[in-house]
Amino acid sequence: MAEGPQAPAEIRALAEERAAARDEKDFAHADELRERIAAAGWTVADVPGGWTLEPTPAPEPVPPDGPVRAGDVTSMLEEPPTADVSLHWVLEGWPEDVVRAIGSFRAVQGERAVQYVVVDVTGGPVGAFGDDVEHIALEPGTGWAAARNAGLRRSVGAVVVALDGSIEATGDVFAPLEAALVDPAVGIAGPFGIVTQDLRQFDEAPDAGACDAVEGYCMAMRRDILTRAGMFDEKFKWYRTADIEFSFRVKDLGLATVVVDAPVIKHEHRMWFETDAESRARWSKRNYYRFLDRWRDRWDLVLDPVPPEPHDHGSDHHHDDEP
Repeated sequence: MAEGPQAPAEIRALAEERAAARDEKDFAHADELRERIAAAGWTVADVPGGWTLEPTPAPEPVPPDGPVRAGDVTSMLEEPPTADVSLHWVLEGWPEDVVRAIGSFRAVQGERAVQYVVVDVTGGPVGAFGDDVEHIALEPGTGWAAARNAGLRRSVGAVVVALDGSIEATGDVFAPLEAALVDPAVGIAGPFGIVTQDLRQFDEAPDAGACDAVEGYCMAMRRDILTRAGMFDEKFKWYRTADIEFSFRVKDLGLATVVVDAPVIKHEHRMWFETDAESRARWSKRNYYRFLDRWRDRWDLVLDPVPPEPHDHGSDHHHDDEP
């Protein structure tokens, strides 16, 4: 084993886990760990007798008027935090929703230092959201998870919140999220959670407290979670089920996902209701199968598991904003 002297302990641990996965010929897991190491700003290489870690050279800063490739957006995750909270949106249309959302959070941020980040895949004009918003223009057609990750890499807040434009703050949303994340046993907190028993049916969590996954409408975490759990799986080109998959990766670290009471309104989710039924059914099923490919047997990560009978091969599932 060999590593750069400045590699953090958690990065070295990921490199060790990757080496073990390769020894066991679990190359899919090894590739995933390599991607997590790369997302944290390091390059792992195999050498005789072990591996090496080197800092990945920083890409050029994001130009102000883009568009750029998602992978070329400079990461700030290895820098010390300089804000209290980072808020993130992916813009795939309906900019008026994001304008409304940003305005509502500005109105309740108080004395907090808040970073606002909008990742835009629509090719629209930069600067439409205000001078205090980092507006990153990506190549049109960039997938949802790749766009989300590009924004998350810009995080300089100690707490990071991934948001959808349908969410409007009606009071101090920050306080309950920050309070929940003070507990080191909590990995993700948000006002919308879901529960399941069989990994097929996903229902709204009935109460505040532990849940099986936090929905991506408003998903808050400490910034280090992005390094420890890795980013969103970029094979999720559409948003659906990516939040569940990410929640399970955080729970796989031994951390809880929890619902908190927070003063928000959830308006119509445009990406669901303005996508034709055939496309959303096809894309949803594809994403769901991707989730199952990794997590179908992880009943230890479900709060109240009732595994289906072995002969039950059903694949339909339901969660969040389906009618």
